[in-house]
Amino acid sequence: TLDTFLDIENQVLFSGERGLLSIAVHPDYPADRRMFAWYTGNSGNTHLVEFDIAADLQSASSPRTILTVTQPFPNHNGGFISFGEDGYLYLGLGDGGSGNDPGQRARDLGTLLGKMIRLDVNGDTPYEIPADNPYVGAPGRDEIWASGLRNPWRWSFDDGYMFIGDVG
Repeated sequence: TLDTFLDIENQVLFSGERGLLSIAVHPDYPADRRMFAWYTGNSGNTHLVEFDIAADLQSASSPRTILTVTQPFPNHNGGFISFGEDGYLYLGLGDGGSGNDPGQRARDLGTLLGKMIRLDVNGDTPYEIPADNPYVGAPGRDEIWASGLRNPWRWSFDDGYMFIGDVG
């Protein structure tokens, strides 16, 4: 039998497009034993949370919230997180849902909804902004790496290019 490694069932809202959306282990594992989870919380908002993987690899504990994003509708939460070759954490966020992006959030640089964001999770604060993110110093959110997305549920890098599965 397998033992439970991580149980966050009481913290996660499971319905429709909501739930545990993705997990990523730090690229310097096992020297850095952190694991990151992206999920829909009981309030309907999405959370990026960091856990420490125990040295015996039997459990994960010490949750720390890195980022919370208010979700206006129950769909289009995005869903995939992963570290890029540059060591930064990339997170695809949907536009917040409903039909035809009624709040025009994918175009609004003042919100993280409808964006690909890039974070440096190696500092002392929950995260830092990579200095070469394209919107650093411009009006809007410095976390943004790409905008205009509907629901980027999956993506990957190939030969330095990011390919995004954007549904909707």
